Amino acid sequence: MEDIADQPRINSRRRYCHWLLVAMYAVFVLLGHSAATLLGRLYYEKGGKSKWMVTLVQHVTFPILLLCYCIPTPKNPIGNSINSEKPSALVVAFIYVSLGLFEALNCYLFSMGLQYLPVSTYSLIGSSELAFNAFFSFFINSMKFTPYIINSLLLLTISSTLLVFQTKTEHSTEISKKNHAIGLICTLAASAGEGLLLSVRQFAFEKVLKKETFKVIMDMIICESLVATCVILVGLFASGEWDRLHEEMEEFELGKASYLLNLIFTAINWQLYCIGCVGLVFEVSSLFSNSISALGLPIVPISAVIIFHEKMQGIKAISMVLALWGFISYLYHHYLDDRNSNTESRNDGHVPN
Repeated sequence: MEDIADQPRINSRRRYCHWLLVAMYAVFVLLGHSAATLLGRLYYEKGGKSKWMVTLVQHVTFPILLLCYCIPTPKNPIGNSINSEKPSALVVAFIYVSLGLFEALNCYLFSMGLQYLPVSTYSLIGSSELAFNAFFSFFINSMKFTPYIINSLLLLTISSTLLVFQTKTEHSTEISKKNHAIGLICTLAASAGEGLLLSVRQFAFEKVLKKETFKVIMDMIICESLVATCVILVGLFASGEWDRLHEEMEEFELGKASYLLNLIFTAINWQLYCIGCVGLVFEVSSLFSNSISALGLPIVPISAVIIFHEKMQGIKAISMVLALWGFISYLYHHYLDDRNSNTESRNDGHVPN
C-alpha cells in the first residue's frame, strides 16, 4: 500500500528529472553551436589564420563524447533495430572511414567559409544544409516531396540566394569580392556535403547496419570523429600551418592565453553541441532535437551584430526570416510523419502478439 501511495510522487520526480535533462541538453545545443561559431570567427578576427586548426577543434575533443554512453536510455530504446544478419567488420570499417573522410572535408570547407564571410552571412547560408538534405534524401532515402518539403526547399534557396546579392553590394574591392566569393562557394559546398552526409548516414543505418539504436549511433559518431581528426591532423602538418602556429599565437591581438582559451572553448562547445543533440534524441526525439537546433538560427546573426558590429541590413534580415520559415516548414513535415507513425504503432498495438 505504501508503494502505491508513493507512486505519484515517484512519477512526478521522474518527470522533473526528465525535463531537467531536456532543458540541459537544449542549452547545450543552443549555446554550444552558437558559441563555437562565434569563437571561430573571433579567432580569425583577432589574427588567427590557420584553417586547419579551426577545422581540428571541431573534432579533436571527441573523447568527451564517451560520456554519452553514461546517458540513461529507456528499456525500449528509441530507434529501430532489425533482427538480421550483421554486416562484416570490413563493411562497417569502410563506412566509418568513408564518412570520416567526407566529414573532414566538409569541416575544412566550413572553416574556409567562416574565414571569408561575415559570421551572420555564414550562419544563414549554412542553414541551406536542410534543403540539400531534403534534396538528397529524395534520391537516396526515397523521401517523398510533400508541399511542406517543397515550401522549405524554396524558402531556404531564396534565403541563400538573397545573401549572394547582399555580398555583392556590401563589399567593393576586388580582393574582398574574391574572398567573399570563395567563402560563399565553400559554405554552400559544405552545406551540400553535410546534407549529403546526413542522407548517407540514414541509408547506412537502414540498409547496411540495419539498426538505429543508441550504441550504434554513438559508435558511428565516435569512429567518424576519430577518422576525421586523424585526417585533419595530417592536413595541419602537411600544409605547414603547424610550423606557423607559434608565430600566430605571439601575434594574436588578445594575447597568448586568450589564443589558447579560444581554441579550447571552441573545441569544448562543439562537443557540448553534439552531446546535446544526442541527448535530445534519446530523451524526446530527433524531431525535437532538430527543432531546438532551428530555434538557435537567429542567435548567431543577432550576436554578430552585437559582438562584431556587423550590419543587419534589410536583405539579411529578410533572409533570416525566410530561413526560419523554411526550418519550421521542414520540421512540421516531420511532425506530421511522426504523428502518423505513432498512430499506426498504436493501432498495431491492438493486434495480439
